[in-house]
Amino acid sequence: MAARRAPLVPVEHIAQSIFVLRGQRILLDVELARLYGVPTKALNQAVKRNLERFPDDFVFRLSRQEAETCDRSQSVTGSQKHRDPRFPPYAFTEHGAIMAATVLNSARAVEMSLYVVRAFVKLREVLTSNKQLAEQLKQLERKLQTHDKAILSILRAIRELMNPR
Repeated sequence: MAARRAPLVPVEHIAQSIFVLRGQRILLDVELARLYGVPTKALNQAVKRNLERFPDDFVFRLSRQEAETCDRSQSVTGSQKHRDPRFPPYAFTEHGAIMAATVLNSARAVEMSLYVVRAFVKLREVLTSNKQLAEQLKQLERKLQTHDKAILSILRAIRELMNPR
C-alpha cells in the first residue's frame, strides 16, 4: 500500500468545481485539465483520439447557451473568453473524468483521478444526506399537521364545553 501523502488539491476544492448539468454531475474540461496538469487543448485532443472510450454518458459538449451560462457563473468556472467560441467546452461525468486520466496516461492525471473520484463520492454522500434530511422533514411536517388537527379538535371541544346551552 502506498504511503499517504497530502492531496495535491483538496477534495473539497474539486467537489466545488463539480456541478449538475442535464441531470448529471460534471466537471468542465478546463477544470479537469487544470487538475490533471495538462492544457485543455491536450485533454480535448486525447478525447478526440479515443472517442470510442467516451460515450455520451461519459462526456458531452455544452450547448452555446450552457457555455454562456457557465461563463457568467464565476463560482462554476473561470472565464471562457480565451476559448474559441466555435467549440463550447466538454462536460465530463465521473466516469468520463476517470477515462480521461487513462488516455492522458500521465502520473499526475492518474494520481489526481483518485481525488476526482473521492470528490464525486463526497458530493454523492452530501446529496444522499440531504435527501434523507428532506425525508425526515417531510415526516415531521406530517406529524405536525396531525398534531395541529388534534389540537384544533381539542380546542373546539373546550369551546363547546364553555358555551352555555
